[in-house]
Amino acid sequence: MPGEKSGGATVFVIFGGGGDLAWRKLIPALYDLFVDGRLPSRFKILGTGRSQLTDDSYRRRLQEGVDQYSAFGKTDEKKWQAFSSKVYFLQTDLGDSRSFAALSRELTAYDESLSEKAVRIFYLAVPPDMFQPIAVGLSGEKLNRDRSHARIVIEKPFGHDLESARKLDRLLGEHFLESQIYRIDHYLGKETVQNILAFRFGNTLFEPIWNRRYIDHVQITVAESDGIGHRSGYYEGAGALRDILQNHLLQILCLIAMEAPISFGSDEVRQKKVDVLRAIRPISLDQVGQNAVRGQYGSGWTRGERVGPYRSEPGVAPDSATETFAAAKFFVDNWRWQDVPFYLRTGKRLPARISEVCIHFRSVPHQAFPGAALADSRPNRLVMAIQPEEGILLRFEVKHPGPSMALAPVMMQFYYREAFRTRSPEAYETLLLDVVRGDSTLFMRSDQTETAWAVIAPILDMWQSVRPTDFPNYHAGSWGPEAADIFIARDGRSWTLPTFLQCREDLATCRVAREPLEQPGSGPEAGG
Repeated sequence: MPGEKSGGATVFVIFGGGGDLAWRKLIPALYDLFVDGRLPSRFKILGTGRSQLTDDSYRRRLQEGVDQYSAFGKTDEKKWQAFSSKVYFLQTDLGDSRSFAALSRELTAYDESLSEKAVRIFYLAVPPDMFQPIAVGLSGEKLNRDRSHARIVIEKPFGHDLESARKLDRLLGEHFLESQIYRIDHYLGKETVQNILAFRFGNTLFEPIWNRRYIDHVQITVAESDGIGHRSGYYEGAGALRDILQNHLLQILCLIAMEAPISFGSDEVRQKKVDVLRAIRPISLDQVGQNAVRGQYGSGWTRGERVGPYRSEPGVAPDSATETFAAAKFFVDNWRWQDVPFYLRTGKRLPARISEVCIHFRSVPHQAFPGAALADSRPNRLVMAIQPEEGILLRFEVKHPGPSMALAPVMMQFYYREAFRTRSPEAYETLLLDVVRGDSTLFMRSDQTETAWAVIAPILDMWQSVRPTDFPNYHAGSWGPEAADIFIARDGRSWTLPTFLQCREDLATCRVAREPLEQPGSGPEAGG
């Protein structure tokens, strides 16, 4: 709730403080927490980077980002002055030990001014190749030694594959305890993602039917209407499988499939999620084709505008084999979920920006109604919408008004914005506040990240060893390649069109190109 301040004195050290993440996400989130009265009353924000910025020029740049991305809109001048007076910039060279010595002096001086030791949060908003010099530099100045006050926050990607994830964990483990490491996945900070646990374990109504006896299958979709923007340097080496499916989608799967924890202590909840990942049925290399589909967008229409193919994006190779769409099917081999398929999909340049979980229940075991009454009948469905709309919908059957018996599906709807009439905090607000509090429940443990990489390792290996011959294979503005529809149709199922009205509105404003997709080496747009 607003006004509930968290923790004692705290200093945020943002490595990469002049970068895009700090500008768009971190500083706006900290400002919003400040306006809401949730930050500790004594705090300091210290951005670091190679740029030659004064404190005032740094603050002016950050204000531009807050004006655009704060939940409160354009900054209130008095509130911004109060907030920015605690924001500073320290020029650093991560390869120079003197920079870390200067940082140590700054932190010591801050503690002395408070007459107490502040919690030190080291946020690594930098590329992964910078993790090692930062960890070594902090360790060299003994800034990692205080287990209760020193915390390090790592942005994804947590490695590039299983081996690199293990290497990263070994590196961090040499300098920090696991209890000090916060691996941040912003999806876990979203209200509806957290509400999955409240919905399941806070109600007696649904948990008894949350199993293979009543649930036919589960679909989890994270769709994005945008392309890659200026992220080609990262995305070309990642692709949809690494960027979204390996972390965001598998994390949501864990929340849907996990057993009830004994308590909501951080290790208890995280252990239940690891148990799910370890129970996922391994996919052998020769089974990848039956359990995963990849795609890359070609030209098409998005929100009424003509857009080019992925291979024409700035910085993308003209013959790129990077997937912009990934779908996979997983089974969780345990008593609760045996043989219930979990279908996961994500993609760029799809018709709408929307994320949701759809629980498809089994049909009733016996229909006593005449066939004519069942013309519009549908199995029950539960939808948990994560973005852009946040809410939960339940589809069930009722009698259609009239003299004859006819069943029709209706929706019972819950929307956060209508039920609580208050804004939902942004994901980074929630997660930053948890770091301040020392609550690691929503952060991934090392064994969790490594097990998630192990789950998708066969898919990665197969896709890297066998070059796709059909890219691009879906139009921008469509729901992905035809192969993805065939993939799920083989099981007698189909992808669910996202339910919330926002998606329908987006669909009404876009049209999918009907001309044939350009194949490699053909057409005026081939090769970008």
